[in-house]
Formats: sequence, structure tokens, C-alpha cells
Amino acid sequence: MCSTCFLTDSCCIMSGESDCTRTSPSAGSPSDNELLPDRPKYVCTLSPDLVTKAREELQEKPEWRLRDVQALRDMVCKDYPSLGTCLDDAFLLRFLRARKFDYDRALQLLVNYHTCRRTWPEVFSNLKPSAIKPVLESGFVTVLPHRDPQGRHVVCIRPDRWTPSNYPITENIRAIYLTLEKLIQSEETQVNGIVILADYKGVSLSKASHFGPFVAKKVIGILQDGFPIRIKAVNIINEPRIFKGIFAIIKPFLKEKIANRFFLHGCDLNSLHQNIPPVILPEEYGGTAGKLDISAWNELLLASEEDFLHDFSELVLPCDSSPHDLLVSGDADEKQCDDSLRGMKPQLYYCY
Repeated sequence: MCSTCFLTDSCCIMSGESDCTRTSPSAGSPSDNELLPDRPKYVCTLSPDLVTKAREELQEKPEWRLRDVQALRDMVCKDYPSLGTCLDDAFLLRFLRARKFDYDRALQLLVNYHTCRRTWPEVFSNLKPSAIKPVLESGFVTVLPHRDPQGRHVVCIRPDRWTPSNYPITENIRAIYLTLEKLIQSEETQVNGIVILADYKGVSLSKASHFGPFVAKKVIGILQDGFPIRIKAVNIINEPRIFKGIFAIIKPFLKEKIANRFFLHGCDLNSLHQNIPPVILPEEYGGTAGKLDISAWNELLLASEEDFLHDFSELVLPCDSSPHDLLVSGDADEKQCDDSLRGMKPQLYYCY
């Protein structure tokens, strides 16, 4: 069985049959249960240092780990029996770690994770690496080959590499999402988190206008409340004056903790180097790690095609979910974002 949610129990998901129903100890006789496939046995890949870090920062206790996973699994089966999610130990651990082993918050994150896919088909339909190959080849998003001293991968985003006439902004979002999905497969990343480096060199007014409040709200909603990853820092480099307008759109949707992790460096590479050491940065950012090479990450992600076979738009949400359970609340949010959009362009022109 695959380590990711994408392939696990796909026949159950597509048929609408709950995995909880099939695997609950109370469902069926012992002879029925003998027919059920065994779940992959979880094997911890964390180093002793990371086990200690997870204990101190995430309240993860190795001796209670599987008990905590089972508790979350039981909550899913009880409260969201039709969620159609993967229930493997390794998969559920991502959500527990992202919410410091708070069962209720981890459960809500898991529900949001599936809700996001259901409510934004432009992003989550046919979501697989080969479908976003043009974005990868453009260099819009990549991952630097070396981790930082805290063991965190650095995700490099370069909006200037995107030509809006070639494909819509949602393709860029798809590429970022798949990049995060690949990274979060690593337990090391689940514990250490990631760092984002965004280079806004050459971003024009016309390009910035594609990132309106509606898109901003959805993207930030996913990153904050709908994906099991810890974003430890967002470093902005080469931002033009127009970025003040972009950030004004983004900031209302940011939680205070995340907002405080934004660092705007302008053209000051020395400032950037205080957050990301030159030894892991490419020459383009004053580093000593050689030219920025996107080919290695592209090859790794494209080679993971089998991990992303399942069409996430087929995932079924629980029939008893109420509107407040949904990360995106539909028409009301769209109207609010449309109202905000009307006031956005004058602000962007002013900054520009």
C-alpha cells in the first residue's frame, strides 16, 4: 500500500464505501475481518535527535505514538465515516505532528485537507506531476538541493518565471501543492518544517493583478488550515513597491504567528543571509552552492507520478458536514472577495 493518501484505499474512496466501515473492530465477524488487508506497519525513520526534537516541540512521545494515531483514526471513523481518507499510521501522523498531537485540531486539519480539494476543482482535478510539467520547466517553483542548518528544505518560488498568457495562475498553485505533497512524505520535514524563498524580481502590475483576494484567501487557507506542513519562515527578496499592495491583500487572511514569519529583504542579500546561509544558496542569491539548478527537483517530482494517480476531485466529504466545517464557505466568501477585488486595483496602481 502506498505511503501517501493518494493511492490508499482508492477503490473504497471511488465507490463511496467508508474505510472505517471495512476496518472497524465491531464491523463483521472474525472471518470477515480476515479478508481485510493489513495496514502497513509504521517504522519510525527519525534520528535520535529528531525524536528528541519532536518530543520537545510537537509533544510527540514515541511510547504513545501509535496510541495517538489510533485515537485520531477512531475519531475519523466516528465523526466522519464517509471522509474516504487514508487511515494508515504514517499518513495520520502528518496531521498529528502538524497540530502538536492535539486530536481535535488534527482531525479538523484532516477534514480541511479533503475539503480544499473538493471545493477548488480548477486546482485539484487531474492533479499529478505530468500535468504541471510546463510550470516545472519554467522554474516557477523548485526546492534547493541542500537543507538549512535547522534541517529544513527551502522552497524557491520565482513569479517572474510565469507568463500569464501561457497558462492560468492555478497551474502555479498546483505545482506548489504537489511540491509540498512530495516534501511532506519525509518524516524529517514533518518535524523540521520548511522555509520559503520568494523572489519577486520583475513582478509587474498586470501579473500581480492575477493574485486577487479570492485566490489569496484560498491559497492561504490551504497553507494555514488545510495542509499538514509547518512553514517556519517566508523570505521575500527583490520585492518591488507593488508588493506592498500584494501583501495588503494577503495580510488580512494571515494568522499572527504566520504573519510574523514573513521577512522582507528587498535587494539586501546580507539581510537574506541572516535567515538562509549562503552555503546552501545558489549564486543568484549571493550563495556559494553554484548556479540554481531546477532539473534535479523536476526529475524527482516527475518520477513520483505513481504517487499522484488518484483524482482528488473524486474524494467524498462526510454527508453530515456542516458549513462551518468547510474551509471555504462558498458564495459568501466569493462575494466578499469580489468586493475586495474592486478596491484592489486602485491600491496596486498606487503602490506601483
